[in-house]
Amino acid sequence: MHKNTLTGRAFSDAFLELYRHLGDSVADEVIEQLAIQGGFPAVGTLMKFLTDYEKLDVDDQSNSVRNFITSQIHTTNLLENKEFANGIQFFWKHFRVISFLLGTYSLPYCYAGANGAQVLWLSERIRTKTIQRLEETGAFVFGIMQEKDWINGLNFRRVAKIRLLHAAIRWFTLHSGKWNPTWGHPVCQEDMAGTNLSFSFIILKGLRKLNISISTAEENSFLYFWNVIGRQLGLQEELLPQNMLEAYRLDRAIAKRQFRTSEAGIGLTSALLKAIEQQIPSPGLQNIPAAHMRFFLGKETADLLGVPQAAWEERFVKIAMQSTLFPQLLSLQTPDSPVLERYWR
Repeated sequence: MHKNTLTGRAFSDAFLELYRHLGDSVADEVIEQLAIQGGFPAVGTLMKFLTDYEKLDVDDQSNSVRNFITSQIHTTNLLENKEFANGIQFFWKHFRVISFLLGTYSLPYCYAGANGAQVLWLSERIRTKTIQRLEETGAFVFGIMQEKDWINGLNFRRVAKIRLLHAAIRWFTLHSGKWNPTWGHPVCQEDMAGTNLSFSFIILKGLRKLNISISTAEENSFLYFWNVIGRQLGLQEELLPQNMLEAYRLDRAIAKRQFRTSEAGIGLTSALLKAIEQQIPSPGLQNIPAAHMRFFLGKETADLLGVPQAAWEERFVKIAMQSTLFPQLLSLQTPDSPVLERYWR
């Protein structure tokens, strides 16, 4: 299925194809039981709770949901693990630039996976409530970077809610009558692995593209942190890269299998670009987000996502990225973000 080398695993097509058809049986069972008891209304009501990133109290939830979420709380203090704690410290060292990369690199990277993008496209949440979806993503990332919430247990609840959200989306998608089995399983293990890479390996790649100095130890710690999160989200161990080489190989293997032009990918990217452009006060600079995307994604991936050409701006970005001043300017940005204000340390 995959071969071992002295420096890391290589992920074959046959190996990843197995995970194209697997979801998360533990979380899926919780949603299935809820659906048996209350049907679509019950799952719909749960969705409102799962997408409310500020609500972490589970007292009003069904026994199965409450038991699942509370069962995910560990008594071990994860912060005692140096790698885990250092991963959080690395985030806060670069949090403004990472926030920038999430919108211009990580999310469109996910949309390039044509089959996986179908889930988001069918749900319409990212199309019709793009800003809200971005805020949810930001709230999750900034939330799990709060050390105190690993001590008081709130972060285990945050992650468990996202795991159940994925399961609920699978259930709704499979019952929508619109899912094509040739796409694989909705929110499958392969797509979850790609998403995990987008928050870890792709962020590290983006920082490198910005000429920001990162040590090997910092890379390993950040990758380790997201492996812990991936594991808690139900991602199987075989799909967690143990080092940067494995992350690179997994990224390339998934991209080779899944990256291609799709209506879903183009539509999601267009909605994302419009949302980012709305945050830019000067009309003369509204092509800059597209230029940033093209710079980070590269021509081939940007083209398959329909990211508009922005010749002058793109040249400017390439020049600016080579300047030691540009990353500093990015780090000085103070975005008007309720998420940032809420989770600022």
